[in-house]
Amino acid sequence: MHRLTVAVDPAACCAMGRCAATAPEIFDQNPETGTVILLDAAPPRTSHASARLCAELCPCGAITVDED
Repeated sequence: MHRLTVAVDPAACCAMGRCAATAPEIFDQNPETGTVILLDAAPPRTSHASARLCAELCPCGAITVDED
């Protein structure tokens, strides 16, 4: 079975919000700081492409995706 795991580094986040706008089922933003909040570290297969895209789009490198 193919698994995808998402991790975030809120300290590296520059609060652009691309992740929350692109994949709101996986990411949100802290209302006070704007930094990333991870909602689902192991999203379903239907969200894998969105998770990968968010990692690519993140200008700060705050999102990592691991697949096995």
